[in-house]
Amino acid sequence: MSQGVTIGQASKASGIKAPTIRYYEQIQLLPSPPRSEGNRRLYDADDLRRLRFIRHARELGFEIEPIRELLALAGDPSRPCLSADSIARSHLADIDHKIARLTALRTEVARMTECAQDSAANCRVIEVLGDHSGCLHDRH
Repeated sequence: MSQGVTIGQASKASGIKAPTIRYYEQIQLLPSPPRSEGNRRLYDADDLRRLRFIRHARELGFEIEPIRELLALAGDPSRPCLSADSIARSHLADIDHKIARLTALRTEVARMTECAQDSAANCRVIEVLGDHSGCLHDRH
């Protein structure tokens, strides 16, 4: 069996490290490929497309289960786009929530650093970290 590429070549072509590719096989995000006579994994063009899809989805912050669902949708082109859109919208809502949380944390840390004291005894950073009740982000 001479067709297909090795895991090292698949790693280079997809931008995903070999241990991660093995992990994706283990959790069945990627089907286990056939093996060469020397028992080396051999990945075909479909596997490489799937790996690139997974890498791109991970770069966009999608978790494993939504990626699994999106791969299933991609594998059945006759299904409506509504399901994929719903998954993406849910992810977008998660991103918006994270941005709001990070914005609140940024505001809090910026407020902590508005300190012109010369000693730790009067330092706003130390004071705020020592008394969590004064944090703005807990009030949201």
